[in-house]
Amino acid sequence: MKRTILSTLAVSGLLAAPVAMAYTPATDVPETTITVVGGLSNLTAYQNHEQPFWTEKVPELTDGKVKAEIKGFNEMGLKGPEILRLLGQGVLPFATATLSYFASDDPINEAIDLAGLTPSIDTAREITDAFLPVYQEYYGDDNIKVLGFSTYPAQVMFCNAEINGLADLKGKKVRTSSRTQAEFVEAIGGSSVTIPFGEVVPALQNTVVDCAITGSMSGYSAKWYEVSTHLYALPINWNQQVHAVNQRYWDSLDPKVQEFLEANLPIMYDEIWEAAAHETQEGYDCNTGADACPHDVKGNMTLVEPTDADRAELERITAEVVVPQWAERCSERCVTAFNDTIGKILDINVAK
Repeated sequence: MKRTILSTLAVSGLLAAPVAMAYTPATDVPETTITVVGGLSNLTAYQNHEQPFWTEKVPELTDGKVKAEIKGFNEMGLKGPEILRLLGQGVLPFATATLSYFASDDPINEAIDLAGLTPSIDTAREITDAFLPVYQEYYGDDNIKVLGFSTYPAQVMFCNAEINGLADLKGKKVRTSSRTQAEFVEAIGGSSVTIPFGEVVPALQNTVVDCAITGSMSGYSAKWYEVSTHLYALPINWNQQVHAVNQRYWDSLDPKVQEFLEANLPIMYDEIWEAAAHETQEGYDCNTGADACPHDVKGNMTLVEPTDADRAELERITAEVVVPQWAERCSERCVTAFNDTIGKILDINVAK
């Protein structure tokens, strides 16, 4: 890869300075009520950004003329993989969903978040933005208007075993949550195990698995630090969220409302990206008991920083194993789009 995988958080973008952002008010819009199906309601992306944007910021910016009702998809009894289908059918108007939920529908949904592809959040954002027009065209065929993407914090490895680098994962049983994570684990000599998030703590405790991958703060919130000893600070992937709207519903909105949303939604997405970077570091701090952790309860895990050898091996596995395996199951159109966008950024060209 052209991009070197960077070891320090400051260089990789996890400690990037906040970007000044200003919302744009619109007081000449007509009275409008919008219904939104948001992301997981128990996560900070929804609690700190998505819900406040729709229920507080939107009415504030429009003098109360535009109001929104929002619930996390889990609060509505939805599992996740059905969201875009319901959105295309017009059952849902606006919705947010984890893109990896739809990997089994079409591997194109894995393109921006293949395991090992972007250990830096800055690069993850860059390739996500580069591939956005591809998703807009792809989902446009299904009557879905893709508005943008946000992300969760880095997906990293929690282990209840001594881990000092990638080589130590050989022979280990690792809980994964996506096909691309599973292929990555298999490529480094580990065994992939599928376990629901809520069952990971007893699985680690009883050595059903040796390691498990999740967001650094998600693992902290779920108290994985109580059943894990080592936290490997190398982002495997990010779990980007797609924000979209039914095209016919969008077309029914007044043009002034459309303009207002198109001006302000990207700012909310930017805030989630920025927060994900800081929460990744916060997860490292709180799971390992660092003084920088802002919470009272702290873990006592050992933080393992990736070595130069780990970074080189990650690049090799991603370019020689993960991406080619993905290309085998994706369409020629999909692979061409990858090479023309993500491939040019990362200097990867994969054959179909």
